[in-house]
Amino acid sequence: MTDKTAQPASVYDMAHQDQPESLATFAVLVDNEPGVLHRVVGLFAARGYNIESLTVAETDRNAHTSRITIVTRGTPQVLAQIEAQLQKMVSTRHVQDVTRDPRGLERELALIKVRGSGVERVEALRVSDIFRAKVIDTTHESFVFELTGAPSKIDSFVDLMRPLGLVEVSRTGVLSIQRGFEVF
Repeated sequence: MTDKTAQPASVYDMAHQDQPESLATFAVLVDNEPGVLHRVVGLFAARGYNIESLTVAETDRNAHTSRITIVTRGTPQVLAQIEAQLQKMVSTRHVQDVTRDPRGLERELALIKVRGSGVERVEALRVSDIFRAKVIDTTHESFVFELTGAPSKIDSFVDLMRPLGLVEVSRTGVLSIQRGFEVF
């Protein structure tokens, strides 16, 4: 008689589920052709992975390449699997895990609308100055701030603006690049 408690509930080893999840940013250089983005997004959807942020743009018209920057969340095993699956795609030229690369830079742009008057208005301007946010539109009742930085910086700014009259936030999604002279 075999001990059924020692066997996993599935043919797949689920031991990694106890590990904490973390965010990861992948920069993927792909051929700029129809359907590539659909295949990348389909890879995530088919496996039940969530995309936290997605940006795409052509990077070299002559080489017909685009850069897709994807922020996702998962256990170390899941993130390794995502990276491996991205690398296997026919249209993929290069995959970089920006999160683990000490030379990787991540930035995001946000537009933040804040309503306020009196003390709240003055405080919103003071906080925006500390964060180096630029006022790009103003009325008697509101401001629109432009803020660039790491996603955590934008999160902190938004959290501070909430009690001061936060109305709306629009974010570009994470962009990434590598320090130094090397080409990705």
